[in-house]
Amino acid sequence: MKHRITVITLGVDDLQTSVAFYRDGLGLKTEGIIGEEFEHGAAAFFDLQSGFKLALWPRDSIAHDTKIPKTPRSPTEMTIGHNVNTKAEVDAVMDRAKRAGARIVKGAGTTFWGGYAGYFQDPDDHLWEVVWNPQFQIQE
Repeated sequence: MKHRITVITLGVDDLQTSVAFYRDGLGLKTEGIIGEEFEHGAAAFFDLQSGFKLALWPRDSIAHDTKIPKTPRSPTEMTIGHNVNTKAEVDAVMDRAKRAGARIVKGAGTTFWGGYAGYFQDPDDHLWEVVWNPQFQIQE
């Protein structure tokens, strides 16, 4: 069996605010909110790279669909890594996120392992790491 992770879904509290952050603030491409005609169906999908998408779905809808009670947010449960090819790209992405309204948690700087990275949080406190790793070459 081949593992094919093609969508990462983030639970959000305010779908319109989060769509605006990712679309208008970070510049991710989307067709906007779809599925509003269905109860618990409204969601948004963003194209990240070939065959891979970021989805936003209200936390209430995820709780309803999974039958798991909604819990408080916990930003330290996971991080989403946005890898780039240069230190300057890290700075540019961090700056764009800040202008979009992200909360900068840790400004970009040299890491203990020889890379360069910083962290920001989106409107729902999801934690993003923007990172240049000298061992990775990101294919466009």
